[in-house]
Amino acid sequence: MVIAGAGIGGLSVALTLHARGVRTVNLERVSTLRPLGVGINLLPHAVRELDELGLSTAVRDIAIAPHSIEFYASSGALLFREPRGLAAGDSHPQLSVHRGTLQMLLLDTVTERIGDDAVRPGVGVTGFAQSADGVQVHTTAGKICGAALIGADGINSAVRRTLHPGADPLMWSGITMFRGVADTPAFLDGQTMVIVKGDGGIELVAYPIGERLVNWVLQVPIGSAGVLDVDAQWNSAADAAQVRRHIAEWRLDRLNPVALVEATEQIYRYPMVDREPLPHWGTDRVTLLGDAAHPMYPVGANGGSQSIVDARVLADAYAVHGIPGLRRYAEQRRHETAEVIVANRDMHRALGHTSADLRRITAKYRHDTARSNH
Repeated sequence: MVIAGAGIGGLSVALTLHARGVRTVNLERVSTLRPLGVGINLLPHAVRELDELGLSTAVRDIAIAPHSIEFYASSGALLFREPRGLAAGDSHPQLSVHRGTLQMLLLDTVTERIGDDAVRPGVGVTGFAQSADGVQVHTTAGKICGAALIGADGINSAVRRTLHPGADPLMWSGITMFRGVADTPAFLDGQTMVIVKGDGGIELVAYPIGERLVNWVLQVPIGSAGVLDVDAQWNSAADAAQVRRHIAEWRLDRLNPVALVEATEQIYRYPMVDREPLPHWGTDRVTLLGDAAHPMYPVGANGGSQSIVDARVLADAYAVHGIPGLRRYAEQRRHETAEVIVANRDMHRALGHTSADLRRITAKYRHDTARSNH
């Protein structure tokens, strides 16, 4: 089995397939894999899958388990508190972790369990051709053959473009996200996430992801929702002054947003985007997984978690049904993740500034995404 990509989704599916006796190789276009990025949240359904892979202790050792999200007004008034993970009655905790650190853990595990040649960096997938006997994967290093191809190659997936060569634009929410990881002691009790709601739709999300590491993202409305301009800035460096001006007047007793920004070495700027759900994820021996299949707003902290669930569903279907199992997997997960895309859009558009509003919005999100968690 050939897997395009060695991100969280690609490495997770390699491990789940290996656990079911399937040989894999991950092709990664980046020549050197390094612990890059910012923080992500693993929701309880993703932690469940990682536990099944025998990674329970290893993942918890690099993460923080938040017990709640506290919503504040920019004046410092507490609006609402939502329990998370075990505190919410889930069977597994929610875990907040540095994305790059998690990726390196998964990479080390793949190398240890599958072999030193299980991941081939510097080999980008550019396309494919399939027959009744297998898939010929076109790469920057030549042609590689396999029984099937999983496109786990991210939001700008080459596998997705080959499957869907027509119009498939990134859809912009109208929000620009400024993101970073601050070198600072944890706030509150060290296990609480914070969402601060400012004027004009500006919103700050902050949570600890490790010892003296606090992840934060400031969401700033700057345009109208629609197709993303091809010249939009993506993962570009931002200046602290660009962020400070939006939060300079905020007053919170136990979290200083300006200090958080100033304690951040590198600030990144991203458009908040997704894509429209696809009519299909593949044909016969080729399918998609993770952001290649269902890029979604980071609202709800569900993107990475859904890719890990994808991995288990795919591996189970393939282990039982072989190649036809890829279609079974895709049909199940295509519908489930489409519901998450819509739920993320709905929660992003919802305007909640009272306890009653926020209780209703968060409960609706849990209800609308419940099917995707199993």
